[in-house]
Amino acid sequence: MQERLGSPRRAAAPAFEPLAPTNARTHQTILGLDPSLRGTGYGVIQLAKPHPRTLAYGVISCPLRWERSRCLVKIVQAVREVLQQQHPAVCVVEGLFYAQNLQTALIMGEARGAAMATVAEAGLEIYELAPRKVKQAIVGYGAAQKSAVAKMVQRMLRLPEPPAPDAADALALALVYAQEQGRYSFQAAKRV
Repeated sequence: MQERLGSPRRAAAPAFEPLAPTNARTHQTILGLDPSLRGTGYGVIQLAKPHPRTLAYGVISCPLRWERSRCLVKIVQAVREVLQQQHPAVCVVEGLFYAQNLQTALIMGEARGAAMATVAEAGLEIYELAPRKVKQAIVGYGAAQKSAVAKMVQRMLRLPEPPAPDAADALALALVYAQEQGRYSFQAAKRV
């Protein structure tokens, strides 16, 4: 025990080299994450003219029979894979919401923490946007249904079909962050 206490502490090393921030705004790649234990949505866009390009999107799904720890590992592994394949410059996550059920809030927090720790490990800056703000910016109504968000994301990114709801929310996060970077905002994305 004394041997362990006396040894110098080592910091955790990143799983891979942090990405250098890009100076060319027109080539900035943004990762949006909508964390959830059973269905974490992700979306990666690249800023381009005349409209952003979609690089990747999807849902990290975990079956109901899986225990929470197994789901968290899958979230970490899948987010690492997206980071290694797409090389985003920044990440935007959905902000916290007020859950009436404490158990649900704790489980959502675990999924959010797993995803955010993985992104932070890669050296990316992480920002959060409130869900109502994202819906307001994308649909024009802060309490819009998920289907409305998916249809607007499809239209804005010129996708062949509406993405799955969780993936649509993640793409919407990336789009709103991109919009906010192009103008002055009183409620800018909060850095986490």
